[in-house]
Amino acid sequence: WALHLKNVTVSLSGQYECSFATYPYGAKAAKIQLIVKAEEEQHYVKEVQLNQTLEIPCLEDMTSENLSSYPLKWLVGENGRKEELVTKEPSCPAVYRNGSTLYRQRVYLVLNNALKIFPTRITDDGRVFSCHVVYHPERVQKSSTTVRVFGK
Repeated sequence: WALHLKNVTVSLSGQYECSFATYPYGAKAAKIQLIVKAEEEQHYVKEVQLNQTLEIPCLEDMTSENLSSYPLKWLVGENGRKEELVTKEPSCPAVYRNGSTLYRQRVYLVLNNALKIFPTRITDDGRVFSCHVVYHPERVQKSSTTVRVFGK
């Protein structure tokens, strides 16, 4: 017996009970508590000097060992558009997908799955870099960082 829920929202959290009649033992029941969590996204702001190196951690509260067993990807966005920069599958080398000349040869995935940008440019100011870690096809944890670039 299984209960299939579609379009799951936080409002579906609660206790569920399955009961059925058996012969000759009578009614049987089982209860389960379902807790639906909203998608979590952490947001940060990083300030950097023009032409310096910027390193953005993927998830601030996770260790690189915990991240290494899950697929992740880095994206950059501006004005609602997002471009995929790097993807990393467990036990595989990183794949750089940045087709734009703006980030080609300037972004690297370092050992702790942080994104390294060198050198920073004025065009990076206001851009939002986001890291998505896929724990399960329906469970993605995200962090996003807005970059502020300052001249000297």
